[in-house]
Amino acid sequence: MVRIFYKEGRQIRRENDIRELGNVKNLLWVDLQSPSAEEEEWVENKCEISFQTPQEIVEIESSSRFFEQNDTINANSNFLRIERDGYETYPVSFILHKNVLFTYRRGDSNTFADTVKKMKVSPDTFQTGVDFMLMLLETRIEADADSLEAISRDISAISKDLSHEQKARQEVLIRISGLQEITMMLRETSIDKQRVLSGILRSQYFPEDRKEHLRIILKDISSLLEYTTFNFERLEYLQNTFMGLINLEQSQVIKIFTVVTIIFMPPTLIAGIFGMNYDHIPTTGHVWGFWASLILMIASSLIVLWFFRRKKWI
Repeated sequence: MVRIFYKEGRQIRRENDIRELGNVKNLLWVDLQSPSAEEEEWVENKCEISFQTPQEIVEIESSSRFFEQNDTINANSNFLRIERDGYETYPVSFILHKNVLFTYRRGDSNTFADTVKKMKVSPDTFQTGVDFMLMLLETRIEADADSLEAISRDISAISKDLSHEQKARQEVLIRISGLQEITMMLRETSIDKQRVLSGILRSQYFPEDRKEHLRIILKDISSLLEYTTFNFERLEYLQNTFMGLINLEQSQVIKIFTVVTIIFMPPTLIAGIFGMNYDHIPTTGHVWGFWASLILMIASSLIVLWFFRRKKWI
């Protein structure tokens, strides 16, 4: 699918027929979403550009993330997408050629849909493809900020529940681990955007009057990185606190078993002595011998219990 956005007076029009690409004037943005090989080749021939292969787009080397060639800026960045089973990243390729933006991506994304909505509300804001590129990045950063706020709320909920909620231990650990994974993905994508935008900021082909706007976006990314660091610290603190509570409860259980074992050690010793197979054991021939040994065992247990209570061990 290919979407073509162009300026017509003060309004921005959309064209879905790729065959009209050569006839469109005041071209602003060409968005390729999971295009076919024919559509991709058509755009390359009509606009004199060249898209990278999917393998090149996902490369992590700096030379693959950003490069300039023939008055054209090529930049690749990872965006975060919310799925039913969690979050996943997907690559987006930006090509800025003669102030026209070309985006190449696989699958749909709310970031692009939200950018189109903003375009419809205030079309005067978008004069060139550079404005679309900046708005896409701003929209993505806003979505990442919303995700971080949601994670922060989840962390606060876990922190409150930790003191009084008796949930399955495994469930809480899975929640903490999942939040750590999402925060890590947000941090990775933010660092990726920061690296790419820093390269664009140094580019001689990027309009000078838009670089201040780009610096503001970079500051927003830096704020997100600080926020992710704060969430990491909170999650680590919660994890340590949770493990400490588990260890404390386990220590209490072990303490109870230890006390019970020690209390019954003297009676066991006495029973072992009087149960020896010897012919001459004191009190063996007496009628009250059994009751004497029983009283001695009970008394020894009570003495140990009294000693523990006095030491405040129980």
